[in-house]
Amino acid sequence: MRQLSALDAQFLNVESRGTVAHIAGLAVLDPSGAPGGRLTLDDLMELMRRRLPLVRQFRWRLAEVPLGLDHPYWIEDPDFDLEYHVREIALPEPGDDRQLAEQVARLHQRPLDRARPLWEMYLVQGLRGGRIALYAKIHHALIDGVAAAQIVAALLDLEPEPRQVDVADRWRPERPPGAWSLLAGAAARAAVHPLRTTGGLLRAVPFLDTFPLVGRLPGVGVLTGALRTAARTGEVPPQADLTAPRTPFNGTVTRHRRVAVGSLPLDEVKKVRHALGVSVNDVVMALCASALRRWLIDHDALPGRPLIAAVPVSTRSLDDDAHGNQVSAMFTPLPTHLADPRDRIAETHATMTTAKRRLVATPDRWLEELTAVVPPAFGGLAARALLRLAPSAVPPINLVISNVAGPQFPLYLCRAEVLAYHPLSVVSDLSGGLNITVFSYNGNLDIGLTACREMVPDVWRLIDHLADALEELKRL
Repeated sequence: MRQLSALDAQFLNVESRGTVAHIAGLAVLDPSGAPGGRLTLDDLMELMRRRLPLVRQFRWRLAEVPLGLDHPYWIEDPDFDLEYHVREIALPEPGDDRQLAEQVARLHQRPLDRARPLWEMYLVQGLRGGRIALYAKIHHALIDGVAAAQIVAALLDLEPEPRQVDVADRWRPERPPGAWSLLAGAAARAAVHPLRTTGGLLRAVPFLDTFPLVGRLPGVGVLTGALRTAARTGEVPPQADLTAPRTPFNGTVTRHRRVAVGSLPLDEVKKVRHALGVSVNDVVMALCASALRRWLIDHDALPGRPLIAAVPVSTRSLDDDAHGNQVSAMFTPLPTHLADPRDRIAETHATMTTAKRRLVATPDRWLEELTAVVPPAFGGLAARALLRLAPSAVPPINLVISNVAGPQFPLYLCRAEVLAYHPLSVVSDLSGGLNITVFSYNGNLDIGLTACREMVPDVWRLIDHLADALEELKRL
């Protein structure tokens, strides 16, 4: 058995009627190199059987502690059934990208069954031009972004010919633990919880002003500054104003989703980066700011101050294959209020530089340690209380933007070439009803937009605005 960390458990706790906490990837494939020019469900199933030893998380399911008195455990599912998790659907031919995205949105809004391993995979036939797609989702309690990339690497190949996997399959199912043994473990950990969390709390409190809203509470800035001085953490840049304005995509998220996907040429982004003396990530953030500005103007909802974006950051090393989440986050203003594109990218570069400097000065595990302060028995209650308060209060952030670096060479699945890989993520009352995730792959920035259907029904317009924003920056 492997117990979930406090941070992993929070991804379970935040799920509600309107929020599901899985992340996903949508790969578009060219099957012309596969036998007969087709990729079938049988082909995919055979590949998954061979590669399961490389993806041990795919056979784990939850074992809940009675009454929620402790964080759950992962156990090897004694009833694991691969056929339940790998499925096939088809679009009415010839299916286009918007039809694919609409179908994926329906799949993405469905919660995963907690009685089984928390992942599903769908082979989608019927795309125009003979293409096919593969949509796969896995719960965020199980993996973070880097771990997701490791799973993708385990399933895909660098050459059309699938590689042989020499890892022996030593998987053995586990008997679910008894209720009394789980309760005894919960009682033992509850007894030492105050001692276990004191050190983490002392390390996390000096950086509480990093959180939107919290940093504006009376005395927090003075307290955190004094604690950092006492701890000799070094100079930390002053925090920017992280007061998030109201937008149409902040409020109560419904259970329905919209998805949109697109790609931008990476070489053009790099030309802009070199010409303006900024980073690729700065360009991505500036593109998002410009696209969001256009969308907000179209809806007569442009705030007079910047939006506030959360930018997830992995703290995991690339060779670390431990399960669970090892993540932190930067919180930064997004200058949607600036009309001049040159001013927007200059301000983006400045605010991102400050956010990165603050991140470097912050302990890697401060978010995990702060989450662990809440006793497990109250973790779910705290998460649900925050979700209830978020729609009626000032939003802590407006949206999440993530930019993940990927391989700049083609990958293959069962001899079918991966043409694009669009990541999809989570929307919630706390994080906003719009999520923008970007993945660089084989010369492109592949974009995945996930949105609450009622808040952002026209999510495809943002894809168009992102393309327009790149043209705008190229003219600079």
